[in-house]
Amino acid sequence: QVQLVESGGGLVQAGGSLRLSCAASGRTFSSYAMGWFRQAPGKEREFVAVISWSGGRTYYVDSVKGRFTISRDNAKNTVYLQMNSLKPEDTAVYYCAADRGPGSRWSREYDYWGQGTQVTVSS
Repeated sequence: QVQLVESGGGLVQAGGSLRLSCAASGRTFSSYAMGWFRQAPGKEREFVAVISWSGGRTYYVDSVKGRFTISRDNAKNTVYLQMNSLKPEDTAVYYCAADRGPGSRWSREYDYWGQGTQVTVSS
């Protein structure tokens, strides 16, 4: 069992930055690929980024490439999402998720989810 708790969301102006954190319980964190997803009001949950268990591989949705960076610290059982040059269209609830597999852009592949943290970008 893995419990995930996101933090770091908030209100920021367009062009600003936020760093999201996702703290995981359990001693098997380093064996999971970790992903970030987001869901805007009235829209389906959308893949944002994924990182392999070792941190050696990452993958991003095109809309955030060059602006967002996913990273992890297995010693701290934490995965991060650094978000720069934020845009109003980045406004959403952001979720982290754990995947026993190699990591995927498909939400159905993930085994555990956090409760989400709100990110609001004003224009």
